[in-house]
Amino acid sequence: MSLLFINTFIALAYIGVQGKFSLTGFMIGFALGYLALWITQPLYGATSYFRRVPKTVRLGGYFLVELIGSTLRVFWDVITPGHISHPGIVGVPLSARTDMEILLVANLISLTPGTLSIDLSADHRTLFVHVMYLDDPEHFRQSIKDGIERRVLEVTR
Repeated sequence: MSLLFINTFIALAYIGVQGKFSLTGFMIGFALGYLALWITQPLYGATSYFRRVPKTVRLGGYFLVELIGSTLRVFWDVITPGHISHPGIVGVPLSARTDMEILLVANLISLTPGTLSIDLSADHRTLFVHVMYLDDPEHFRQSIKDGIERRVLEVTR
């Protein structure tokens, strides 16, 4: 049985015992389940679960910070007179190779205000992104490579 399934079951059991179904309760139950599974780790043999969960949490935190920052930038552009946007389309070379990795990178980019994944090259090596605030294309490419893509690859590989 998958450790993720067991951890989710522990989290659901925790909120069931609490009698109050909430996201906070689920997260606490998930953390307690992860801790319990980590303590009993020698029983499961070699698994990447205990390496991937913290990296997934870091990816979520990074995305949340990027989401808040870009939302504030778009909000500021909307409420102030004049426009500070410099739109453009940038081709970002991808290190992601599987469909799942490319899908995650493209969707996280599209979920961030001010950016939109618009196309993927035929060889699946370049993702074309529309950027609302494009000051330096090379800086944008590097921020995607060092930011979202690197963290997605850490989780999926």
